[in-house]
Amino acid sequence: QLRQLFGSAVPAFPPKFYLAMTKSMADERRLQLEQYLQNVTLDSNITSSEVFIGFFRKLQQDTFKIPTQRAFLDVYLADGSNIRLDILTSDTVERILEVASSKVGLPRELIKYFSLFFFQDDGDGALSVVKKVADFELPYVSLQSMKELHCKLGIRKWYMDPSLDILLMDCRASLNLLYMQAVQEVKKNWVKPTEGQMQELELLQKNVNKAKFLELIQKMQFYGYVRLDPCICDYPEEGCSADIYLGNNEINCCIKLPTKQTKEVSFKINRLRSWQVTFLGAAKDGEDDTLELRFEYNDSGTWQWIILYTKQ
Repeated sequence: QLRQLFGSAVPAFPPKFYLAMTKSMADERRLQLEQYLQNVTLDSNITSSEVFIGFFRKLQQDTFKIPTQRAFLDVYLADGSNIRLDILTSDTVERILEVASSKVGLPRELIKYFSLFFFQDDGDGALSVVKKVADFELPYVSLQSMKELHCKLGIRKWYMDPSLDILLMDCRASLNLLYMQAVQEVKKNWVKPTEGQMQELELLQKNVNKAKFLELIQKMQFYGYVRLDPCICDYPEEGCSADIYLGNNEINCCIKLPTKQTKEVSFKINRLRSWQVTFLGAAKDGEDDTLELRFEYNDSGTWQWIILYTKQ
């Protein structure tokens, strides 16, 4: 069906094996199918088509045996409050985001600056953004399938250039969303203000001066970045731990060396040639699953692979 709509824009489907497959053949086939899906999703025209979305809507509902019916869905804001939506279990991200935006008074033309995310807020001060909800996902179904992770569904801004804040600050609803998220990121230590800046932020927050608060925080390190959970990396040597911040067209790593020293490294996105994510599974029974992220980076004219390992 995709080929009928998009022709050669759709990559060739992996060939089938017509004889009994060995384990290695099955693994190869699985990898080919993963690569096919990854290539298909590079084209936003394909992923936004009703054929693509309809296929994955049915797949998600069939997999988790959730029929189309009315349900309530809680969407959380960055200040910890939530809005309860009356939805269908088969509603996609676009529909959920439209309903949530209407509830908070966000104009339709500004919805594109925000998205839905699954996150964990453990109550011990840590905030973990698990993932952005993909456009073809059914948020209600995904949330049910992730119950063991104790995830919540939240709305957050979806851009990494802090200068875009100015486009949203004339609207009360978007200003409130930006302000709540900025306060949360300060509280969770995602942003790195100086002592003097922190005192100014506290005063502005006390006086509920949201616009000035956002103007000040834009000048601070890591504002507008997404902070990932601590992970292990092989740069500059194996066995290092790292705190990762993504934003402003860079991957910023605060690396703890085996010598207990720290080193801050910035990998610029425009010097990154390719990347790959691999599911490694658990090293031992009872251990968390591990994901490997590797990307090829141009460091002073030389291409090298940087590898990060994170627990799931």
